[in-house]
Amino acid sequence: MNLIKQKNIILKSEKEFLADAFFRESEDILPLLIFVHGYKGYKDWGAYELMGERFAEAGFYFVKFNMSHNGTTVEDPNNFGDLKSFGQNNYSKELNDLEVVIDYFKNQKEVDSYNITLLGHSRGGGISIIKASENKNISKLITLASVSTLERFPKDEAFENWRKDGVYFIENARTKQKMPHYFQFFQDYENNKDRFDLEKSCKNLKIPTIFIHGSADESVIIQHSENLHQWTTDSQFKTIENAGHTFGAKEPWESDSLPTELSEAVKICIDFIKENKFQGE
Repeated sequence: MNLIKQKNIILKSEKEFLADAFFRESEDILPLLIFVHGYKGYKDWGAYELMGERFAEAGFYFVKFNMSHNGTTVEDPNNFGDLKSFGQNNYSKELNDLEVVIDYFKNQKEVDSYNITLLGHSRGGGISIIKASENKNISKLITLASVSTLERFPKDEAFENWRKDGVYFIENARTKQKMPHYFQFFQDYENNKDRFDLEKSCKNLKIPTIFIHGSADESVIIQHSENLHQWTTDSQFKTIENAGHTFGAKEPWESDSLPTELSEAVKICIDFIKENKFQGE
């Protein structure tokens, strides 16, 4: 069967952003799988294209997208050309973006709207947990190297400088760009602290859930996923030995096959969704 790729579909929340859909031609409606990238991530980073192809070949309608304020633009989705928008990003905007994506793709004629899985990486895992606890259309949840708290801000003197200056900068190790974070990011968190409590969201989950983490994660230690698993009643926890935060992937990814650790993670995801295929139907 032919693999169909619909690239750079324009969606809009507060501003326009792009999404991709991968799926095989089929007479049957397909389970929807939405991938949510993390901090400083974007839909075409690293091996995500290959990951999407693998999921589509396994029988899923796979969607990946750029958060509207992740710093990319509709004209240039692979570079951080809009650092002002990056600095204006916050968790509320990311949750709004994800809601737009769910609403758009659940209504596609190829999609089984009763079988929707969120797959979130790193900070995108935290966003996916909140959305899965709020949106009754979500039937399954998977996270890769997820954080267990969204309270990830500068501390002490650095925080006071941020409050005073209104902005702090993080250097992107790959591009060397100084990426701004405006103080509104923290204010949004403070104003919605109860909604952004991942422990509370996990305890509200009523759907099959699996937390996947690499044993050698250098950015988000494995304890984060262990916490999430402990808080979630109907959940599984899988460790991928020797996997780092991106499961062996990097940008650019020049191989035509997935890294070993990411391939293992994808297989776990596929098996998990298929084992729980009747949930919500």
